[in-house]
Amino acid sequence: MCYDISTLTFKAKKYASYYGVSTNSIDEITRKGPPIYHTSGFSHPDLPVIINTEPHQVKLFQWGLIPKWVKDASSATKMSNNTLNARGETIFEKNSFRSSAKNKRCLIIADGFYEHHHFNGHAYPFYISLKNGEPLSFAGLWEEWQGLYTCSIVTTAANPIMAKIHNNPKAIENQRMPAILPKGLERAWLQSVNDPLDQKHIEELIQPFDESQMQWHTVQKLRGKNYLGNIPETRGQFIYEELVF
Repeated sequence: MCYDISTLTFKAKKYASYYGVSTNSIDEITRKGPPIYHTSGFSHPDLPVIINTEPHQVKLFQWGLIPKWVKDASSATKMSNNTLNARGETIFEKNSFRSSAKNKRCLIIADGFYEHHHFNGHAYPFYISLKNGEPLSFAGLWEEWQGLYTCSIVTTAANPIMAKIHNNPKAIENQRMPAILPKGLERAWLQSVNDPLDQKHIEELIQPFDESQMQWHTVQKLRGKNYLGNIPETRGQFIYEELVF
């Protein structure tokens, strides 16, 4: 799964160039808050997204999708804690995601993400990013609920290195990773679904990402008294002498 990410720490012109959007669009987003070196989905931060209906703009949507049919604020809060991720294999089946999968898909922009590795009864966080230093485009879903815009990160089966890193003993036969869209397939994810063949094409885009393009290292703990907070050092390499990986 994917509950911890980093985003909006690059210069605006990098995002503008990569996604074909205006630098002013990114500047407007970054003025609304500091760079995110680490955030947890359970704090429901606003994430930068590019949505299918406005593919040349970057917007901020709250992490944790709230479907249109949710009736009240209490139910919405509970729902958003359960929709940080959307399992790619079932997005066209699950009531929470079906409508968004058909009509409201987005790219969720990240600089990298964190996963925990389990060893000798302890969890060690890793930071994962791209070797080429470019942003990551997560396949995402979005929805509007009573004027609030929310999103969810689609997940897929883990590639070999992510299966090794994200070796949760409670899900050892079902390791996951965010569905990262390669550069050439990002716009395909945003295209409309008009018939069953289009749905099949969308499902085929949800694949494990090529691990040869990824890099990773251990970082300081993301929970508890040793957590550094939302600062650049949180993403920096931290060596655990006891860890055998």
